[in-house]
Amino acid sequence: MDTVTRPRILVVGAGFAGVGCVRRLERRLGPDEADITLVTPYSYQLYLPLLPQVASGVLTPQSIALSLRRSRKYRTRILPGGAIGVDLRSKVCVVRTITDKIVNERYDYIVLAPGSVTRTFDIPGLTEHAFGMKTLAEAAYIRDHVITQLDLADASDDPAERAARLQFVVVGGGYAGTETAACLQRLTHAAVQRYPRIDPGLIKWHLIDIAPKLMPELGDKLGRSAQEILGRRGIEVSLGVSIDKAGAEEVTFTDGRVVPTHTLIWTAGVVASPLMATLGAETVRGRLAVTADMCLPGYDGVFALGDAAAVPDRAKDDEGAVCPPTAQHAMRQGGAVADNVIATLRGQPMKPYEHKDLGLVVDLGGKDAVSKPLGVELRGVPAQAVARGYHWSALRTNVAKARVMTNWMLNAVAGDDFVRTGFQARKPARLKDFEFTDAYLTPDQVRERVEGKPVESP
Repeated sequence: MDTVTRPRILVVGAGFAGVGCVRRLERRLGPDEADITLVTPYSYQLYLPLLPQVASGVLTPQSIALSLRRSRKYRTRILPGGAIGVDLRSKVCVVRTITDKIVNERYDYIVLAPGSVTRTFDIPGLTEHAFGMKTLAEAAYIRDHVITQLDLADASDDPAERAARLQFVVVGGGYAGTETAACLQRLTHAAVQRYPRIDPGLIKWHLIDIAPKLMPELGDKLGRSAQEILGRRGIEVSLGVSIDKAGAEEVTFTDGRVVPTHTLIWTAGVVASPLMATLGAETVRGRLAVTADMCLPGYDGVFALGDAAAVPDRAKDDEGAVCPPTAQHAMRQGGAVADNVIATLRGQPMKPYEHKDLGLVVDLGGKDAVSKPLGVELRGVPAQAVARGYHWSALRTNVAKARVMTNWMLNAVAGDDFVRTGFQARKPARLKDFEFTDAYLTPDQVRERVEGKPVESP
């Protein structure tokens, strides 16, 4: 009896791009046409743009963690782990499961959407003493940490310790850093009213960036508006400045200033997942170089998209332009690459990806926001309505929409809460503890692993 095996489609990553691809495949492929496997350490999709609101307690963590198992058409096999290498010639993806077991996952078609990781530099003490803002665990941990600093400052009789615990430094003047500083400053401003022993004037927030402008993508006017809003709140914005070195109780800026602090939050950009370096293929600033239909040249059945791929931006006149690593591009690329995978399966022509940028929104908390939808510059309440409306509509499930809207309404009526949950209360956790960027294999290690040779773990 002949055994007919269905094509195996392997999707790596459960971000906007990966989940968008899987959902489209489930809807448009018949159960007998292909087997779909998704490699991800978590069985949820994280709505990353709202992470600062989790850190500030406006939203609960589960509000922006969208379960992958709620779909009625769900039939994808989830492999709980992370891809640490891919052998394109043998069509094998090496996966480290959440139990640290390493397995070889074979495929016929692979969709690479591993996303990005926090970009760091060789700054003394950075990875040991800084927090990131890239995962749900980091956001929840930072919230606990900030409230802990208020508790410890209130209990301390040492003026130097109290001053250090009430200074907070955020590095990165992009969307993540600006929103993080704005949302957490609102949290500490509201919380300090419950601490009668703390002088509110001692609480100081610093937002620094090596760039000469704050959020340059917004344009000069909106960038200045955002900076003015932060200034009115007492956030000191320093541009053209970065970190020279970081310690457990102080941070040294490149302009020579030494700031005593126990809180350094690093949001100075992202880079493509190190998985791309294991392929031995051409990259553009770390992102895999692909064609407009998101295929890897020279390899059949290999697609890449999202933050980890340099997808040509056909909506711009610049021939060398690539799509920026934003959520709106990742979501649309997910559906487009699924259609191209299906077209390949069925022997049909593929279509190139093209999408005109819809604009940008920046939620600064409360009634403060700056937005630029379709090129229209907005500030204040109209900008806030657009920002929250966009995020709310972009949430993939009705359950998530209901949770987020309920959280927003509750926060508007009842105000902030200052509960410290105590996660990892006696175990410090920093950048290096949340993003395992040293876990990937080299191309040679991938080849040896696929060929069955012993491989020394990274």
